[in-house]
Amino acid sequence: MMRIITGKARGCKLYTLEGTETTRPTTERVKQAIFSMIQFDIEGRDVLDLFGGSGQMGLEAVSRGARHAIIVDKSKPAVDVIYKNMLKTKLAPDCFVVKSDYADFLKSRQGREQYDIVFLDPPYASDALSESLLLLLRYDLLKPGARVVCESDKENIWGKHFALCDRYRVVGKTHHASSYVTILEPVTETEA
Repeated sequence: MMRIITGKARGCKLYTLEGTETTRPTTERVKQAIFSMIQFDIEGRDVLDLFGGSGQMGLEAVSRGARHAIIVDKSKPAVDVIYKNMLKTKLAPDCFVVKSDYADFLKSRQGREQYDIVFLDPPYASDALSESLLLLLRYDLLKPGARVVCESDKENIWGKHFALCDRYRVVGKTHHASSYVTILEPVTETEA
């Protein structure tokens, strides 16, 4: 069972997708650890949940006071579940769901938006995590001091883009069962 942990929609149970072939929901324990690490970075912020699944991370952020969340997933069933969860939690006015591939979505936002908090929890067997980190910088989508929350099945999140470790600063880490969480902040040009 997934639920909103705290805030405006506290305790609201969320709909989930059937099976785990297309999504792997963040466990409540991992979600609690993540939000404990970023709890002072949420209020009034713009959030991007790039691999939305059920939308629980973006919805949790809005429940805790984020100004706005865009929740993206390429799967039509996932988008339908996200929409149902937005309505059930009554957080729909502050959320927007987009059906899109992550790379296409990021490219479409170039010069239009920047985000304070980005949640990245792509399928573990893909290069989507390191690709997303690269595209967030390439398209200048991160505000100064942004937090990028990465979930992965291994400690090395850089994949084939190892040079990215010079473009991000690790500001938090935790590990629960098979999930590694790394919180990054972009390094400014003056710091590089």
